[in-house]
Amino acid sequence: MRRWSSLLVWILCLLGPAAGAWAADPAGHWQGAIELPGQQLAYDIDLAQDASGHWSGDISIPAQGARDLPLAGFAVEPPKVGFEIQGIPGKPTLAGELSADGGKISGTFTQGGQSFPFQMERGATGAARATQSLQGFDTVVAQILADLNLPGLGVGIVKDGEVILARGYGFRDVEAKLPVTADTLFAIGSSTKAFTTFVLASLVAEGKLDWDTPVRRYLPSFRLFDPTASEIITPRDLVTHRSGLPRHDLVWYNNQAAPRAELVSRLAYLEPTATLRQKFQYNNLMFLTAGYLAEQLTGKSWEENVRERIFLPLGMSHSNFDVADSQRAPDFAQPYVEREEKLVKVPFRPIGNMGPAGSINSSVNDMVRWVAYQLTGKAGGKELLPPALLAELHATQMPMGNTAERPEISATSYAMGWMSDTFRGHARLHHGGNIDGFSAMVTLLPQDGLGLVVLSNKESSGVPELVVREALDRLLELKPIGWEAEALARRKASLAAQKGAKSRLDEGRKTGTHPAHPLAEYAGFYHHPGYGDLTVQAAGKGLELTYNHLTLPLEHWHYEVWSPKGVTDPILEDFRLKFRFVDDMDGNVAGIRTQFEPTLSEVEFVRQPDPKLSDSSYLAKLAGAYDLEGETVKVVLSGSELLLSQPGSPLMHLVPQVSGRFQIREASVISLRFDLDAQGKVVSLTSFQPNGVYTLKRLN
Repeated sequence: MRRWSSLLVWILCLLGPAAGAWAADPAGHWQGAIELPGQQLAYDIDLAQDASGHWSGDISIPAQGARDLPLAGFAVEPPKVGFEIQGIPGKPTLAGELSADGGKISGTFTQGGQSFPFQMERGATGAARATQSLQGFDTVVAQILADLNLPGLGVGIVKDGEVILARGYGFRDVEAKLPVTADTLFAIGSSTKAFTTFVLASLVAEGKLDWDTPVRRYLPSFRLFDPTASEIITPRDLVTHRSGLPRHDLVWYNNQAAPRAELVSRLAYLEPTATLRQKFQYNNLMFLTAGYLAEQLTGKSWEENVRERIFLPLGMSHSNFDVADSQRAPDFAQPYVEREEKLVKVPFRPIGNMGPAGSINSSVNDMVRWVAYQLTGKAGGKELLPPALLAELHATQMPMGNTAERPEISATSYAMGWMSDTFRGHARLHHGGNIDGFSAMVTLLPQDGLGLVVLSNKESSGVPELVVREALDRLLELKPIGWEAEALARRKASLAAQKGAKSRLDEGRKTGTHPAHPLAEYAGFYHHPGYGDLTVQAAGKGLELTYNHLTLPLEHWHYEVWSPKGVTDPILEDFRLKFRFVDDMDGNVAGIRTQFEPTLSEVEFVRQPDPKLSDSSYLAKLAGAYDLEGETVKVVLSGSELLLSQPGSPLMHLVPQVSGRFQIREASVISLRFDLDAQGKVVSLTSFQPNGVYTLKRLN
């Protein structure tokens, strides 16, 4: 029997459109068997004919583990139909006739001079079979919501370009008991990245961009910390997470004041942890740069490009780029996080300036259009991208370096805006998204014609991927694994571990220590060229630190280390940051060090002089004549800078210092302090020099 089985692994079917009495269309799904000696070899066939009359199809033979083998060599002479597999020894061929009612095809299978009868009957379409496989799925989703403490979900499933499920589960607003619908808007987070790579691919199609031309050819001012990487990094590198930079997410988190151009310019000051293309490191700022690149090439915003090139052609009429727009819509989900096993509603987080990395808000009904396009390559019968470019977006570009979670799921690689792996032997593309109060998963199984969208209004829940796995087991007609039971067991173990970890947060704290300075001496302005500005002020018995419009109450931890206390922002709470103040040689508080990027050592924010020392209205009060042992020294104001004029010497520039003094730029070992009386009037100028300290009285 093995000889006939191996023979059929390469079987080809031949079908054609019927004419006259055979008006039934043979396109569709067929199930049948070949009568081999002593056994029947079952198979199923899918057939399709395009508008030009070209036939295509595939055959699967379960007993042989053969799936979706391509058919070719179609020939049609109604009512006779037939086709073959080209290039296979023995020219395996099915030739038969379509019945008058279009429900059966029967005839002869031949290969290598041997012939056997076959027949097949029209079966349900792939979409119909997929729909049938989802019986009971609603109950599974309801159980997941209950077991994993989830407020709501939106689920959409596409099979062979047809939407077979678009439904809401649970609540979009728990407090108001408002249900999720297929039109409920959710933030999709990093699932946005595939939209950004699509925009770049469309620019490649227009000849405006090349994936492998250095970015600096398009953005001459572009710089990275590594000068070599600056010169050779390409658009392909930007969207495959291989720039050498770790996440550095606190550069942009909650920072809506910085425009995209400024955030891109800060990359020059962010330290890498690897060389270019050395390894995979997820980086949102690179996708921001990719979107900014598209803006510079088109003269249009990233939002305009996505709207014109994707939303409008696909009919994604409800989708937007701003959580403020979502909140003006009639149907949107509230964001939630889980704290101590309770759902807590959190504020919407605007991330407009980081839009290309993750700002899209959408619904199931809109996202299934996006998924259907990714599977078919067409929208309304039109190609938005050349097929080769769409295929390139889906092609593996960079190993992610992770190990397989379990035997059923392979290790993951990154394509362009998509991750790729295999799920129980089926090639899969997917990308999740997590942003404050929301999580999402968009999944494609191109060879199976399947696409899934799961949107959730709970942050970092892992549930979207869980729902995808449960659905795929049914859709692919695989033996159930019981993903939900495994997830519930992991959740219980994780909750127990978290409680134990929180009880030990004070380990390592040195007791009995005190700050080295009065609280007022820590107050000031601090700057890092990559991370931007932060300010510190005294507040009661502690300090308050403000960064990216987030204010953190600080309590003394030990020595010169301070720790946030009572942090309400969920992301910063998870970071568990600490801040260490450092002094200069004169004992002044000169900087703050903190580990904003977990994979790197501390970064230092350098303390900046008081802004009033660069304010011309304040500096005008300091200008004047001063007596140096009978010699007149003048301080003059030029714009917002003080200059020192001394007989017989050129003008010297006075540079503000954090100590409140001014350093002479041309003689850096000398600094000057303006002395004020109780009314704030300047009475003298003190000069600190290597050979002593001199006081110069102010002259009227």
